[in-house]
Amino acid sequence: MTTQPMGMKTHFKNKQGHVTGEQQYLDLGAMHFADETSGSHKGASVKVAEIYRLEDLKHITKLLYDGHVLLIDYTAMANDDLAIRRISAELQQVATDVKGDVAGVGKNLLVVTSNGLLVDRNKIRGSY
Repeated sequence: MTTQPMGMKTHFKNKQGHVTGEQQYLDLGAMHFADETSGSHKGASVKVAEIYRLEDLKHITKLLYDGHVLLIDYTAMANDDLAIRRISAELQQVATDVKGDVAGVGKNLLVVTSNGLLVDRNKIRGSY
């Protein structure tokens, strides 16, 4: 029988049910489960995007037509009011096309949904 330093217990047993002298750890990153796909996710997901210029909308709107939800950061264009209005109008039109919703979240963030998913405008606040 091996002795352990005071306060340390070995909680793992080997296949025969005996306590081993070394602690064992599981590498959760190396574990694979039957219901997981390898690297690809089918269906809708939440995507995070950044817009640097008006032309970036082409790629972003394609994701909305594919059924994804977008969280868009437009900080790089926040000082250009005309561009922000054009981006908002374009996203509103796409949201209407895909039966989605557009809402401002925070200072320079927009969330755009598709497939009938609506954005709740009420904030959930923590208790003090």
